[in-house]
Amino acid sequence: MTDRVPEVNIGLLGHVDHGKTTLTNSLSGKWTDEHSEELKRGITIKLGYADITYFKDGEGDLNVEGDGEEVRTVSLVDAPGHETLMANVLSGAAIMDGAILLVAADEDCPQPQTREHLAALDITGIDNIVVVQNKIDKVSKEEAKENYKQIKQFLEGTVAEDAPIVPVSAQQGVNIDALLEAVESEIPTPERDTESDPRMLLARSFDINKPGSEIDQIKGGVAGGSLVKGELEKGEEVEIKPGIKVGEDKWETVTTTVSRIFQGDQPVEKGSPGGLLAVETEFDPSMTKSDGLSGNVLGLKGELPDVTKFLEIEVELMDTVVGSEDEKEIDPIRKNEPLMLNVGTKKSAGIVTQAGKVIKTDLKVPVCAEEGDRLAISRQIGSRWRLIGYGKIVSTE
Repeated sequence: MTDRVPEVNIGLLGHVDHGKTTLTNSLSGKWTDEHSEELKRGITIKLGYADITYFKDGEGDLNVEGDGEEVRTVSLVDAPGHETLMANVLSGAAIMDGAILLVAADEDCPQPQTREHLAALDITGIDNIVVVQNKIDKVSKEEAKENYKQIKQFLEGTVAEDAPIVPVSAQQGVNIDALLEAVESEIPTPERDTESDPRMLLARSFDINKPGSEIDQIKGGVAGGSLVKGELEKGEEVEIKPGIKVGEDKWETVTTTVSRIFQGDQPVEKGSPGGLLAVETEFDPSMTKSDGLSGNVLGLKGELPDVTKFLEIEVELMDTVVGSEDEKEIDPIRKNEPLMLNVGTKKSAGIVTQAGKVIKTDLKVPVCAEEGDRLAISRQIGSRWRLIGYGKIVSTE
């Protein structure tokens, strides 16, 4: 068991059943679709992720079996469900340090979600990418070569045009060493801002108490997510915004104290950016059940941006709608049009009150955001919300 904490978050993307969870299991030995991670001292995080540590043996080859010297620990984020994954990718340029894009060798490339996920990486500026050609054990040599050509053609002109393409069999554990080499060279650990006030994007929240626990043994609610800047210490007084809904159209900021911090599966005195954190607080655990605080932002008391329902956004639209078979052109955003915006880990519907290159929106649910933050923009097409572009917040007033 390594004492390292994760240094980097790597998203796993790709069309349904192309092997994201199987690859995660091959690298880490964990099935992330069980949606639970048992951490030390009784903390459970319901997250689709796993930490892996890879090593360099005497021959200079990388492995996950523990042979040789430790190189690095990373968090693989395999978010369960299409919409959950897209929400993370669309608004997660600050969370994701890189991505592994999986393409199955036994299907034509691209499939709809493959196209949509690559477009999401493109518009959010995530350019540290490794492409995995998975399931090579299910096709002939000739079929694998033809599929490889399809992948190369698909990547042309995109953010992943120069990304390495690594053929693997996640099911059989074939070529995992080559994949690790590609991850090591293409997805470096970035420089972290540890001097700013901490800002943590919450993706989960939960109650770790067992039914029937004695009153004096009840622990506070736990928040899980990513610290995008600064450091967080035990004992610090923090606030959570926008907080909890207390009325028809009213939210209340939560103030509490940090009791314990886990980074990866390690208890730490101080949490830092890189990997996922679980922060146990003194907050009423009933309020954190079932991801009740998901989408909030956690930071030091008095240091977070103001909560707002009004955003002025500089917009960049894509040319066509991806993920749908017809690939229809994207029309300009219209006044009074409803949109879905992903800001950090928060998702909120909004009505356009001013159209143009810079739009203004009136949100249904408030967000904690500031000028310069990026967000993803989706439009309802048919029965679902589809990605049409991204924006940068120019004003929150």
